[in-house]
Amino acid sequence: MTVTLDRIVGGGQAIGTLESGKKAFVWNGLPGETVSFQVTKKKSNFVEGIAIEVQQPSPERIAPLDPGSYLSTSPWQMMTFEAEQHYKAALIEEAFELHDIVLPEAITVYTDDRTTQYRNKVEFSWYSDSDASSGADTLDLAFFRRGSKGKIKITECSLLPESIMQVALKVRDILRAKGVTARSLKTLLIRCDQQGNTVWQLYVKESLTDIITADEAAALGAQGGEVIYSDPRSPASRITQRLTEFGNVVLCDTVLDVPFRYATEGFFQVNVPVYEQALRDMKQWVENKPVIDLYSGVGSIGLTIGGDHVTLVEINEDAVREMKRNIAALGREPSATPVLAASEKALDYITSEGCIIVDPPRAGLHADVIAKLLEAAPERIIYLSCNPVTQARDIAMLATGYGIRAHRGYNFFPRTPHIEHLIILDKLPGRN
Repeated sequence: MTVTLDRIVGGGQAIGTLESGKKAFVWNGLPGETVSFQVTKKKSNFVEGIAIEVQQPSPERIAPLDPGSYLSTSPWQMMTFEAEQHYKAALIEEAFELHDIVLPEAITVYTDDRTTQYRNKVEFSWYSDSDASSGADTLDLAFFRRGSKGKIKITECSLLPESIMQVALKVRDILRAKGVTARSLKTLLIRCDQQGNTVWQLYVKESLTDIITADEAAALGAQGGEVIYSDPRSPASRITQRLTEFGNVVLCDTVLDVPFRYATEGFFQVNVPVYEQALRDMKQWVENKPVIDLYSGVGSIGLTIGGDHVTLVEINEDAVREMKRNIAALGREPSATPVLAASEKALDYITSEGCIIVDPPRAGLHADVIAKLLEAAPERIIYLSCNPVTQARDIAMLATGYGIRAHRGYNFFPRTPHIEHLIILDKLPGRN
């Protein structure tokens, strides 16, 4: 199929209209380009696909650093970084226009200009096929192919620090030498801290306690690692049983001079330097009053900018466990209160006296949280979002009691369509 593309939409694809009137959502295309594309999904009123031929490239098009795999990991590698910044600002604006919200000032998207080697976490899949010369099965690291169930073999990735890629390839080589195939494996998760210390987790579908020996683990050059049995009936890499552990498997990173311990499988920010700038921007709006940090994760917002009286609400048990460890290590037990609960089940903590910080998942705020915020009417709400579409929806519902004081975008994930957006909401005059 062939289509002329008009604009970039929220999912990250470019959109055009086919002769039939159907909309076409196309990866690897840019506005103004006429492209031939391979259809990956058909619906009654639209199709999705991947551009395989560009008749006349846009001036914004560049050669991707990872030509074989970028569509799986970072599909905006094919545009200039200047174009990426522009489109991210435009997508924020579009999300708010859909709700008739005019942002009070021009949208800026903060970046530290680092577009490669910024990710401190990766999860590889595995791929095996038969070697034509030997007839034996090979083993390769892999990512899932966009738009299909197929996989792409991986030997490099420009988003990852060298320390992560080196460990991944060494693990692959150890398993290759033992004749291990993808059928026995689930994933390989690797993380590193800002100093380059690396920790790995190999998830296996069988109880293979000796798949990596202590000597082999020591030769990887990693700080630590684990072999973990994960129930093959679950598609996700969940921990069923920890089989073996090598070295120190807990990482530590400093965020605004505050040290945080976190488990390899736990939640922590992927791009710490840009996250720190978001925190600095948020901090200037935190007044000397109690802070309620909803959807708090391991506490990296509340424990850095929340002041001397902060309550941290988080539903994930693993995250709360790490949060409690961090509170203890910082000596913050008197001033920081962890709460294991869904934010919509902890509404009593939302009061008129507190400053409310929210950083919800992509689905946005729960309706009960919005209702409680309007009822309690705290003076200020600080709203950091990974999805401007749901953020704009929530702001529209809060607009009866709140106005936008300030806002800013953040490019946490360069070369991808993902955007973070900060909104500062102040209570409208006359509200009780």
